[in-house]
Amino acid sequence: MSDLVQVNNLCVDYITFGGRVRAVDDVSFSIKKGEILGLAGESGCGKSTIAFALMRLHRPPALISEGEILFDGKDILDFSDEELRKFRWADTSMVFQSAMSCLNPVKTIESQFYDIFEAHNVVSTKEEGAERAKELLQIVDIPPERLYDYPHQFSGGMRQRVVIAMALALKPKLLIMDEPTTALDVVVQREILQKVYELKEEFGFSVLFITHDLSLMVEFCDRIGIMYSGKLVEVAPSKEILGKPQHPYSFGLGNSFPTLHGELQEMIGIPGSPLDLNHVPDGCRFAERCFNASEQCRTDEPQLRNDEARGWVACHHPLAIDFRELQDAPCSELN
Repeated sequence: MSDLVQVNNLCVDYITFGGRVRAVDDVSFSIKKGEILGLAGESGCGKSTIAFALMRLHRPPALISEGEILFDGKDILDFSDEELRKFRWADTSMVFQSAMSCLNPVKTIESQFYDIFEAHNVVSTKEEGAERAKELLQIVDIPPERLYDYPHQFSGGMRQRVVIAMALALKPKLLIMDEPTTALDVVVQREILQKVYELKEEFGFSVLFITHDLSLMVEFCDRIGIMYSGKLVEVAPSKEILGKPQHPYSFGLGNSFPTLHGELQEMIGIPGSPLDLNHVPDGCRFAERCFNASEQCRTDEPQLRNDEARGWVACHHPLAIDFRELQDAPCSELN
């Protein structure tokens, strides 16, 4: 399976009165055609910053300072304004983190669909636009007659599906979903993700799915990347992330969710607080919160390296025991 997106050594900075703050630092990954890639991590780790970079949506004080983003072999960082206008929504579209607030409250759904079609010159009349919009609403299981309603007349889950329908209006090759189910209950979350998966199978687009909920991501994604303080620390098949995590931070994320079966167990959170990006230490950024850190971790920064059997990891002392075998093991036995 060939790559649709190839991100190489991406760096994104925010200019502040105290100087530059690097929110995404030397991140590289790929998304294959038809693949669902997840990005997980704590709030502020750089997930949404990467999503905005893939569509060139950053505005000052943010700037992409280094790297390249190849889409079908073309670097979008070299695109002109006109090339970007054609690229957005037609090749790559996005369901934003505040998707339920993205709809204009004073315009009907029909009018908002037509704005998309008109901007990309895909319909010649409003009647033609309405017919295409009705087809898209049916795809996400919304009755076509609801096209003439206003956003406040829809439930949260229905508004979310409307936004997804709009994101798919021009049949993009890549759909970026930035925490699209955060404000929804768990039943509706599952319905939304199941529908996106069915559409992905039908239309063959790729998905970049961003969330802090690792348990939700494992069910939905083919591969998962774990972000910590602007760095990509592990990339592996989704089942490996929970079953056999290599990075201690991945282990901590997986161990922060309760199991649905078996005996009740005490939850073990990740100690400490996320890193202050104004004061990045030498060595591993996770060292001060890591149960497995050594002196080397505090002086030498680990580089992302590939284990063909288990994926990529940036850790001097990757874990090597099956997660299911160490549910009750003390931390000293995990290396």
